[in-house]
Amino acid sequence: MRELLNTLYVNTPNAYLASDGNNVKVIVDNECVGQVPLINFESIVTFGYSGASPSLMQKCLQQGIDISFISPSGHFKGRVSGKPKGNVYLRRTQYRIADLEPISLSISQNFILGKVYNQRWMIERFIRDHSLQIDVEKFHTISKTLHDGLQSIQESKTMDELRGIEGNLATEYFSIFDDMIINQKDDFYYHGRSRRPPMDRVNAMLSLAYTLLASECASALTANGLDPYVGFMHVDRPGRESLALDLMEELRGVVADRFVLKLINKKMIKASDFLEKENGSFLLKDDARKLFLSEWQNNKFTEIMHPYIKEKVEWGLVPFVQAQLLARYLRGDLDAYPPFFWK
Repeated sequence: MRELLNTLYVNTPNAYLASDGNNVKVIVDNECVGQVPLINFESIVTFGYSGASPSLMQKCLQQGIDISFISPSGHFKGRVSGKPKGNVYLRRTQYRIADLEPISLSISQNFILGKVYNQRWMIERFIRDHSLQIDVEKFHTISKTLHDGLQSIQESKTMDELRGIEGNLATEYFSIFDDMIINQKDDFYYHGRSRRPPMDRVNAMLSLAYTLLASECASALTANGLDPYVGFMHVDRPGRESLALDLMEELRGVVADRFVLKLINKKMIKASDFLEKENGSFLLKDDARKLFLSEWQNNKFTEIMHPYIKEKVEWGLVPFVQAQLLARYLRGDLDAYPPFFWK
């Protein structure tokens, strides 16, 4: 099993990244404010707008370290990656299957089966842990709807039908997302998804969590020799990592949504940790984003038993394992892509 290394998160907006030997230096206002060995990291994520030096990018390319550039508001801007791993035959198989709807549909069904299954168990756990603070009957109703939807997903005949089923089930799931916020209700609420810009504190946190997860899924796919830009369910669009979005579907709720709810309900993030901009959008302050990223990194090292390979793995390796299983299926080593079923 691959070793999970750290991710270096650079939170300072005006930070410039440079190399010094085999170290990465963080430079702010022409002064070095930090220096760490590259060998400790598998990826770098920077929220700065000053960029990185060509020498650092070259060293990262040589050592297989991805650099992701994200805006301070959490919008993914781009990634620097090294040579594609794996072989051309795997990617050619991926491209052929992406144009064959029956096979693409079967893979996509499993992505969405994993997503809905995991969302349902999130709800069931919430009932178990917070039954005195929620409308239990309402939660049971949504849980049953998601359970029944699993059969509809498996019986879908076209990609458009699958997308419609997924959209309806997502609406059901998010209809009780606000009820899963049990603390700080005056300041944290969910009345619908808003992006670019996020118009409330919860959406600001969800957007950042989804951006981080999508970046990790893209890196996992690349590490397993797949092209993150050519998906099966998400249609191709210039600059969009469609396969990464496919892969992250089954992990959205169980990784990103649970994480955001934890930060709110445990009062680790408070209303004062946000800036409200003139257009009504919300942005995490630098110190709060630092805490967000620190907790995100810590969560990646929590061990779970993987339901398919039956081994203990860290949460941060789950995207890598799922990408590996997808590559094995495309090579013909597995009869079907096994989704990640959390419980």
